[in-house]
Amino acid sequence: MKRFIDLSLAFLGLVCFFPALLIVGILIRLNLGSPILFKQIRPGLHGKPFELIKFRTMKDSYDVKNNPLPDHKRLTRFGKFLRSTSLDELPELWNVFLGHMSLVGPRPLLVEYLELYSSQQKRRHEVRPGITGWAQINGRNSISWTERFELDVWYVDHRSTMLDFKILFQTFLKVFRREGISQSGQATMTKFRGEK
Repeated sequence: MKRFIDLSLAFLGLVCFFPALLIVGILIRLNLGSPILFKQIRPGLHGKPFELIKFRTMKDSYDVKNNPLPDHKRLTRFGKFLRSTSLDELPELWNVFLGHMSLVGPRPLLVEYLELYSSQQKRRHEVRPGITGWAQINGRNSISWTERFELDVWYVDHRSTMLDFKILFQTFLKVFRREGISQSGQATMTKFRGEK
């Protein structure tokens, strides 16, 4: 049932949001240049890697040693707008359509975090990662990693169709209010370094 809903809504979203996808793509090309899309390998269901696609929100800026500058120095005002409105997440509907992701589930994080999870935290990979999730409507990036993982595992244990629709509805409200976009003093969140 969940996969059927994901497939149906992702297809509908890709069709309905096609004009928005096109316009945002053109604006990114004009403001940030190429490439328009940001692609990165992330762990999916059972930790299996897949290629996540999002709209690009940062400039390609490097220091004298050719290392990328910190996120907050590469994130432009236009990029902040894309993130605060979650427009940068729209291409992930294609990931949902392909079955890499779900509309609702724990957000797909970095591959390098896999070896840092506790056995309890690893349970977030028992379901497909989502565009939005329980942690996103309960603090998003403004909560701690510990809280975020606890919320992710809570979702794994309590997932249902009704809960998914509740999360989707709450997500629209959060995006409209632009809440929890980042941690204080960060472009998004501090990196997860494991827990002792």
